[in-house]
Amino acid sequence: MTKQTTAVLTGDIGGTKTNLAVFSSESGLSSPLVEASFSSRDYSSLEVMVREFLSQIKIKVDRASFGVAGPVANGQARITNLPWIMDEKHLADALGLSHVHLMNDLLAFACAVPLLEPEDLLTLNKGRSVPGGAIAVIAPGTGLGQAYLTWDDTRYRAHPSEGGHADFAPTNALETRLLLHLLDRFKHVSMEQVCSGIGLTNIYKFLKEHGHGEEPIWLAEQLSKARDFVPVIVNAALDMGRPCRLCQATLNTFVSILGAEAGNLALKMMASGGIYLGGGIPPRILPVLQRGPFMEAFRHKGRMSGLMDEIPVHVILNPKVALMGAACYGLCPQTGETE
Repeated sequence: MTKQTTAVLTGDIGGTKTNLAVFSSESGLSSPLVEASFSSRDYSSLEVMVREFLSQIKIKVDRASFGVAGPVANGQARITNLPWIMDEKHLADALGLSHVHLMNDLLAFACAVPLLEPEDLLTLNKGRSVPGGAIAVIAPGTGLGQAYLTWDDTRYRAHPSEGGHADFAPTNALETRLLLHLLDRFKHVSMEQVCSGIGLTNIYKFLKEHGHGEEPIWLAEQLSKARDFVPVIVNAALDMGRPCRLCQATLNTFVSILGAEAGNLALKMMASGGIYLGGGIPPRILPVLQRGPFMEAFRHKGRMSGLMDEIPVHVILNPKVALMGAACYGLCPQTGETE
């Protein structure tokens, strides 16, 4: 009897960019049959985007699994930084699919962590991984995602979190001034507002306004034309031929905040299995993450500093992790993670 091949449509749906792909039971999770990226803000809904994608490929899919940048409840989801509302039943009916599953994007991300190979990672702190120890994921992209995994004696199970919307707690005088600056503008200052693409822009504007560096004319021109400030700021900070001190200060502040929050997450989860940095930003700022400030902020936990030295810290380099996690559920729903 010929073994039937199952193909599943998967998506990593973010406020800035959405990645869609098709995986099959035959090709496995490491290599999608086809994939494409879309600017999320160019589409009125996920349904419109998916229809365009499916019209361009010649692969029949019957089911879909989407990782969504926002909370998922009762089969419905709203993108945190995008005016989309999604419903599993509506999507299945509109797209002619037998089943659609929506899951938090960081939950999808976390599902794939146990599948990662050494070449998918860059290690910032080797530490000493405890077999079966809890694992935590923190992923700054457009927003700030967090998730964690626990061992159930047979395998790791992933759990969603909205920890990125917890309160921002400054750790030094500069960050305290940043908090006061943002409190004048927002009713609530979350970690996402200082530790994400949104946060990077907020830090830049704060440092500029408070005289921590001058904005060069060439940079002002680039920012005036940019739809997204983040790549402009990051590129200017990393450009050794024409370095921008204001952008460097912005990135250094961001990295220290990220290190502190990664350390907080490690303590809350007792993540003896390791902390994994994902999202769109960490792979783009590896030279800065590999310097001292990130790990200094990570370890700076008073009496727990010695414990922090033992926790492995890795940056995920594989850009398809969220798609892999969504595909894991789509291809194996009986063992895939649910919320």
